[in-house]
Amino acid sequence: MGPAGYALSVATLPLELCFRAATLGRAAAHRRGVFEARAAPLPVVSVGNLTVGGTGKTPLVGWLVRVLVKAGYRPAVATRGDGGDESLLHARWNPEASVHVCRNRLRAARAAADERADVVVLDDGFQHLRLARDLDLVLLAAEQRFPGPTLPRGPYRETPGALGRADWIIVTRRVASRATVALVEAAARARAPHAGIAHARLTPRGWQDLEGQPAEAPSGDVLAVAGVAGPEAFSALLGRALEGRVELLPFADHHRYGRADAERIGQHAAGRTVVVTEKDAVKLRTYARALPDTRVLALGVELERGADELEGALLRAAGGEPQEKAR
Repeated sequence: MGPAGYALSVATLPLELCFRAATLGRAAAHRRGVFEARAAPLPVVSVGNLTVGGTGKTPLVGWLVRVLVKAGYRPAVATRGDGGDESLLHARWNPEASVHVCRNRLRAARAAADERADVVVLDDGFQHLRLARDLDLVLLAAEQRFPGPTLPRGPYRETPGALGRADWIIVTRRVASRATVALVEAAARARAPHAGIAHARLTPRGWQDLEGQPAEAPSGDVLAVAGVAGPEAFSALLGRALEGRVELLPFADHHRYGRADAERIGQHAAGRTVVVTEKDAVKLRTYARALPDTRVLALGVELERGADELEGALLRAAGGEPQEKAR
């Protein structure tokens, strides 16, 4: 950290302390029943994290929905809809599941029940304490420092003690080593000794064009464009997957692309192939004609530890094992 970064860190310390006090007070009020968590008319599974993003929530939600569909459930997804990318991806990945975009998660859950869904999965629901849930999953990215400073000095929305609310902690990784995963797990388990633990790896599952159709892997040097939290992890993943050099052009998380952005990307690419995330692709495809050759690296979720146990917990929360539901 340079002098400017150190000065900014010191200057924002009082704001961080205020933010911590507010979040701790809010959680305590809910824990003591001052603010009541309201029940939805169907089982609720929440997927969230402690940071502002970059842990792989949306792909993990997609994985959970596929497990539920395979088991015979009619799941729905509820998301706040920031940027519009999550809702578009869920609709593309799992057309069998309805998608409900609303900042009021209870309202979204009720809408899902009205459409005959029998379980709802919240994409980014850990801090939504007003809605009771049957299973609370929290993701920690091995590439992110844990524990770390809270907003505005760092990326954390809550202090590490919030993990005590979690039923399961899922440590995700893109390029981090298994040893790093183990360190994050140990730090998390110290705060939530009774939570289940799973490890998930976000791995490349193929190349696509902006419309989601299969495409060839890019050759030569590429320009990585990422409007996600932790764009450096995406760039590092490309560095491992490709032989050419990777330059990163980052945008803010959930960035709403416009034509000017597409033109800027084309100028910056200077003849190189552009590579984007699936979240960026669903928003950039509107400007496909203004972009140079663009490929999408699609990611899959591979459970490296705890897959069977996590699936069992999911199905029990949803209403029982498949054979129980069939009776």
